[in-house]
Amino acid sequence: MNSKADYFARYEAIAAVSEQMLHAARGASWNELIGLQDEYRRLVDALKNADCGIRLTDAERTRKYELIRRILADDAAIRDLASPCMARLAALFQGTAQPSRVLQELYGAR
Repeated sequence: MNSKADYFARYEAIAAVSEQMLHAARGASWNELIGLQDEYRRLVDALKNADCGIRLTDAERTRKYELIRRILADDAAIRDLASPCMARLAALFQGTAQPSRVLQELYGAR
């Protein structure tokens, strides 16, 4: 990582994708959300693999924590929106020895 600007650009990019993911979840656009998750993971991995030897001032540290809080708040909201869907799916599978039958009933024979 070359500079503090690059460092914060990475966090800003993650926050932007996180916000897009939340909008997709609010619109029940689950396929879009899945696609955005790939981008999110790529950005997070790039941040993890970057040189983090950058020293931050108190103001910069506060900015970083605010970005992280925003990202975590989006993540929590996405989980809240996805939970009912996941609970319904889990209930369909509960008590059945043949998950493929449940999927076939959900999506029809193909």
